[in-house]
Amino acid sequence: MAQIDKPNLHFNTVFYTGNNTSQSVTGVGFQPDWVWLKERNGTEAHNLYDSVRGIYKRLSSNTTDAEYSSATQLTSFDSDGFSVGSSDAINDTGNTMVGWNWKAGGTASSNTDGSITSSVSASTTSGFSVVSYTGTGAVATVGHGLGVEPSMIIFKNRDTTNSWNVYHTALGNGKFIRLNDTGAEGNTGRFNNTSPTSSVFSLGVNGATAVNGDGNSIIAYCFANKAGFSKFGSYVGNGNADGTFIYTGFKPAFVIVKASSRTGRWRIYDNKINPFNVADTRLSAEGADAESTGTTNAIDIVSNGFKIRTSEGQFNGSGETNIYMAFAESPFVTGSSAIPTTAR
Repeated sequence: MAQIDKPNLHFNTVFYTGNNTSQSVTGVGFQPDWVWLKERNGTEAHNLYDSVRGIYKRLSSNTTDAEYSSATQLTSFDSDGFSVGSSDAINDTGNTMVGWNWKAGGTASSNTDGSITSSVSASTTSGFSVVSYTGTGAVATVGHGLGVEPSMIIFKNRDTTNSWNVYHTALGNGKFIRLNDTGAEGNTGRFNNTSPTSSVFSLGVNGATAVNGDGNSIIAYCFANKAGFSKFGSYVGNGNADGTFIYTGFKPAFVIVKASSRTGRWRIYDNKINPFNVADTRLSAEGADAESTGTTNAIDIVSNGFKIRTSEGQFNGSGETNIYMAFAESPFVTGSSAIPTTAR
């Protein structure tokens, strides 16, 4: 399988400071299709935008809220980043902001691989697609455009106040977990007890309003494992401050970890908020709180993965399972030079 040698052409993090007027945020290095913004020093909600739904349309990972439209929030996806309006949520004067950016496939196209026709922006190179479709309330399949089986899919019903539902390969097709709260995994018929294929993911009817509400507009963010760029998996905690090492095959730029067998927060780490080890400053996908620092939840980001540096139960409880998603700063060994990347 071909490896991605320049991950920052597909994922990148930027910082900016709010000014309460419109501004363009540059330095991303590409035109993003998914932008996730969070105020670092305050308690404004997470704000998620994508090119398939279009500008002005916000979802928040820490709430169950339906889609909200505002002309003063994200106002354009630009060739080297994005532009924002005057909204306090993403551009309050003096507030420090982080923006996580992913590139999919640009303008969406119609996909008829599933029983439901979807609108898809997909990058088969990076294994990321943004999929929009209308639920039927009946067993169905939806095309995702990746050409390989997704390892993680994040769903949100745009029309109703339903939770964010997550499929993760480490949980299997009979379970789900919610992005907007700290709860453990649950059993479900949401995915019709059927794993995604290289062309479609499946939807069921048991508790499936969040992913398949009849007549509801649904958005799905689909991710596949890609060598040198992304990894989705799980690890079992050892209850020790000299914690588990998780091999990804690259130096991570962005990591989210969530306990799945027990309650626990969705801890977010990136290499720009944490330029040095120990990486102990984090945000939480399910919480609007400002970034916090401390050894209770800490990791080392290394050349080929990350290592847990705490015995804290939500993160490294003995015998507890944790799921993760990770995106690369650089591959462990580049395909062009076969030279290992350096540690931090």
